[in-house]
Amino acid sequence: METVDYQELETLRQEVAALKTAKAAGDAQRELLEKLVAMARSPADEEVLKVTLQETLDVCSKLTGAEKGSLFLLDSNGIVTDSILTQREAAAETRARLIGNVLDKGLAGWVNRQREVGLISDTETDDRWLVLPNQPYIVRSALAVPILRGDDLLGILTLLHSSPGQFTPKTANLMQVTADQIALVLENAQLYGRLEDSYRSLDKAKQAIEEYSQALDYELEKGRQIQRDFLPNQIPQLPNWEIAACFYPARQVAGDFYDAFLLPGGNIGLVIADVCDKGVGAALFMALFRSLIRVFSGQTSLSGFSIIGKDVNEGLGNVVDLQVTADLDQINALKAVALTNNYIAEEHAEMSMFATLFFGVLDPDTGALSYINGGHEPLFVLRDGVITQTLNPTGPAVGMMPNMKFKVQQVELAPGDTLIGYTDGVTEARAPDHALFTPKRLLSLLEHPVESASELMENLKSELFTYIDNAPQFDDITILAVHRRE
Repeated sequence: METVDYQELETLRQEVAALKTAKAAGDAQRELLEKLVAMARSPADEEVLKVTLQETLDVCSKLTGAEKGSLFLLDSNGIVTDSILTQREAAAETRARLIGNVLDKGLAGWVNRQREVGLISDTETDDRWLVLPNQPYIVRSALAVPILRGDDLLGILTLLHSSPGQFTPKTANLMQVTADQIALVLENAQLYGRLEDSYRSLDKAKQAIEEYSQALDYELEKGRQIQRDFLPNQIPQLPNWEIAACFYPARQVAGDFYDAFLLPGGNIGLVIADVCDKGVGAALFMALFRSLIRVFSGQTSLSGFSIIGKDVNEGLGNVVDLQVTADLDQINALKAVALTNNYIAEEHAEMSMFATLFFGVLDPDTGALSYINGGHEPLFVLRDGVITQTLNPTGPAVGMMPNMKFKVQQVELAPGDTLIGYTDGVTEARAPDHALFTPKRLLSLLEHPVESASELMENLKSELFTYIDNAPQFDDITILAVHRRE
């Protein structure tokens, strides 16, 4: 019969027990690593973070054999922002007593001050251990590990056991590595939290900008509608005459304008103008120019600039060259250019705003057109596709300086003639490749005979917008055409 070697059997049992312990420790370490990785990947939700830290503390207790443990989280001022205990059911009644006393006088307090691992093999022989009054459990060995990120203490991990010597330097090193991983996760959570705060602030700012943009668009739309009202609602309809116009602002509000209105003596006022600059400022001055021309040409007064009771020469400003056969009503109406120039230059000099402006006064009975071209693009008189006359500038842009000189010129529109005026938004329109439409291309279009002002207008618009295609409109586009029927 074979003899049993009890010593060998005991050694085998010890080896099996050690293997089981090592396997349990390995499983615990693997579980701990999984928890930390999961925590690092999803730090956005505060509740998820707390649950994961609780589970991490539980795994640390399992890995070290600790019976109890706690995890205090600290802010930059060393104030406890949260505490997590291994015994969840005791947390509510125990947390308040633990935090204040332990962080002040206990082992956790020592770690807080020293920023080092605190290892107590026996609490009865180590004065760093604080015995709490009516402490509900016995503690004989303790391990407290600082959770550091650089010089910042983010928290303290504490593990407890009722027997002395439970925790070793090897255990302390393992928990320090764990604490470093927790520190990384906590820092990640803080950074993510700040990022989330930044995103929320950015969203609020974006929402505020969108609300402001909507309000601004609403105001600009109102401005656009108001500006539209400054354009003639109905163009005067006269026997044997046709007046056509188009207006395409580059933005919601524009500096271009045209006008056609009745004047004393049965004359018709014709205006096409382009205020310098773009946007709201140009639109406001467009309304001012338009109103001043209408008011002054109608023999009224504004802000001290009066033409009531004046004869043809008196009060004419610096309009010169009256060596033309012009009706008295036409000459009086043309005073509006000089008066508008002085008003703008004197009352709004600091704004440095001016306009290129053509103002013509037409006698529909005779076809006589007396005009002033204040620095504007030349207008053309067409007959059978031929430019018979060019109405070049007769003075400077209006509003630049007071008392500027403007000459009056006169042409006669015979039956079959068409007068065409435009702003530089036509000739400077850009194709998708940024090439300009150019005056040359415009003149080539005017060589085609037309039967009416509307036909000429449609031809120009069709060619112009085909040329622009899908390119953004660079400037306001305004065209005015007047045709005397056969």
